[in-house]
Amino acid sequence: MPRWTCGIDGCDAGFDDVESAIVHQTNGHQRHECKVCGTIVPDGYFAIRHAFDEHTRAEFVRAYDADSAAVRRREEIKREIEREADLQRVVDQLDRSP
Repeated sequence: MPRWTCGIDGCDAGFDDVESAIVHQTNGHQRHECKVCGTIVPDGYFAIRHAFDEHTRAEFVRAYDADSAAVRRREEIKREIEREADLQRVVDQLDRSP
């Protein structure tokens, strides 16, 4: 059974490694426009990373009408991915994508 699931808009595509899940999210789904600053980023992990690396938690809560549980959930997803992912491998795979 795949360990990683996409999760974007109900997508249940499963992957054995996190890097493949991130590549799928980047190439298989529409881009996301940040509601805080308007930057266009890939949806999924990269959107979460952008939100929490570039903006404050308060900005995220206001822009997305989120609550503390939503913030904690996304922070946990980010931590779990960054604990396991070889992000250079993700970049290499994306560079090779058509």
